[in-house]
Amino acid sequence: MSAAERDLARLLAGLRRDARQQSGLDPALVPVDRDAAYRVAGLVAGELGLAVAGWKIAAAKAEMQRQLRTDAPIYGRVYAGHVRPSPVTVAHARQCSPIPEVEYMARLGIDLPPRAAPYTLEEVDAAVASLHPGIELAECRFVHDDRFPPLAAVLADGAGGGTLCVGPAIEDWRERDIAGQQVHLSCNGVVRRSGTAAEALDHPLVPLTWLANELSRTGVGMKAGQVISTGTLTGMLRPRAGETYVADFGPFGQVTATYA
Repeated sequence: MSAAERDLARLLAGLRRDARQQSGLDPALVPVDRDAAYRVAGLVAGELGLAVAGWKIAAAKAEMQRQLRTDAPIYGRVYAGHVRPSPVTVAHARQCSPIPEVEYMARLGIDLPPRAAPYTLEEVDAAVASLHPGIELAECRFVHDDRFPPLAAVLADGAGGGTLCVGPAIEDWRERDIAGQQVHLSCNGVVRRSGTAAEALDHPLVPLTWLANELSRTGVGMKAGQVISTGTLTGMLRPRAGETYVADFGPFGQVTATYA
């Protein structure tokens, strides 16, 4: 670990503790590459001293990768206290550049530890104890202005990881049309976005398998009980104070999040 990586980890941990943002980042603190960025994200976890309750995945496909300035999927940690059952209310004033994203969320039933051989989709499928509708309340510790730092700084910040609002488990999800189910996101009763997993992800197990192998490769792994938000189905919106978002997964249920 370089001194710059440790300094950045302390900075990001402090911003997260205080629910604060900053404009820009000293170029000397920007991680040199993606691996360095994820090392810093691991250091942030140590600085916070919080258990990792889950993970978030973003940019599963090319369109979202272009929006997020990446050429591959990205991931971040979700900390204890930030995986919550629907309905969830958060104070808008304490959210950092908030974005509500409709996502399928998988809860692991067994560990997926680091290993030499890559995990197959079938192995990851077998490790999933339950699949849930959800809304990720994403955040970013950097202000979205003309000084917004490179992607590596965002990855160090947990790739926008915030709070997961988790709905009830989907019964018999392996026998249901998870990929094809149309999902709608409404704001204060008005539908704002719609999408499907087929369009955005192919299927939630696809990015989940990618993450299992990425965390295996880097010696981190995933643990039973962790909840993984598999990627947005409806893109990104900027919420305002007083707005309530409802993700309607049809027969799979609804999830509600309010920015008070």
